[in-house]
Amino acid sequence: MRLLEHQAKDLFAGYGIRLLEGRVCPTIEGAREAARELGYPLVIKSQVPVGGRGKAGGIQKCASADELELKFPQVLGMTIKGERTRTVLLEKAAEISSELYVAIMLNRGRRTYTVIASSEGGVEIESVKGQTIRDVGLGGADAATCAEVASAIGLGGEAAASFASTLASLSSLAMEKEAELAEINPLAVLADGSMVALDGKVITDDNSAFRHEELQKYREASELEDRAAARGFSLVEMDGDVAVVGNGAGLVMSTFDMLTDSGGRPSCFLDVGGGATVESVYEAMELIGKMRRTRAILVNLYGGIVRTTTVATALLKAYGDGTIKVPTFARLKGAESEKAREMLDGSRVEMFGTVEEAIGAAVKGARRR
Repeated sequence: MRLLEHQAKDLFAGYGIRLLEGRVCPTIEGAREAARELGYPLVIKSQVPVGGRGKAGGIQKCASADELELKFPQVLGMTIKGERTRTVLLEKAAEISSELYVAIMLNRGRRTYTVIASSEGGVEIESVKGQTIRDVGLGGADAATCAEVASAIGLGGEAAASFASTLASLSSLAMEKEAELAEINPLAVLADGSMVALDGKVITDDNSAFRHEELQKYREASELEDRAAARGFSLVEMDGDVAVVGNGAGLVMSTFDMLTDSGGRPSCFLDVGGGATVESVYEAMELIGKMRRTRAILVNLYGGIVRTTTVATALLKAYGDGTIKVPTFARLKGAESEKAREMLDGSRVEMFGTVEEAIGAAVKGARRR
């Protein structure tokens, strides 16, 4: 999940990263009121989940009420790289001495977090030659590393201390929220050597979303997620190709982790809940059938209140009318599991005695399609 700038800054504030005073304004009426509170000059900033806003005109300086009336509707109505402006952030303008770049990102291939910093900010980091890069493991950047990075990009005195403090806070955020990226670009240096985040980017790992209920307020629910909620079960769409289905958040969460550890990529988290019926499980299959990315379904269900035969009946119905067309790999245990196995014998549902076997088959099945 890629957070908008104002959402990233909301997280920054919780970790003590200094920000400019600002207001989120979805309407011109709200912008007028915010401008009176903040005072001019201001910066009007389009909130979109992509970069390149400045070059596209999505960030505008505003020195008066007349300029606000002219520029705010333009920014609010913009589409940048195919993404419409969701809302607008109004911020106080600041007098700055220089701009820096700092980020911490997850390097999956090397199984480490990496700090990237530069004495040049406000530009594409790929174009900067003098980057400072430090691997910091999975525990984050300690005080010594933060001080070393500050020195490496040429900072000293109060500026070095302020930078090190900011990097430490950014590292804590990344570790605790399991972020794939936490970035400040630019990190502005003020005249007194203190620093303020002029922009912010945070990308969280969808696979860890179930561990971070506090982040769900930032998620824009998809149409399918809204439909699932209306029908009484939990669905979270993701960008993988294996739909994970179970009963109970804990069971689905653990299945999630095991799938990703086995090289699988979830396309959704779907908890049918403890009160599932044939109708509700069938409706869940209907939603999965609308996910074009899904190439396999992984069901891990323990029959208690929910009978495994209930799930089997719903799966047979969904395959029978073409609601789902991808294979299902299932581990069904508990109430009536033997009967469920007999019902599904000869269908497109492959049954397994352990969840590990079902996961292995699901990963292979998704890759074959």
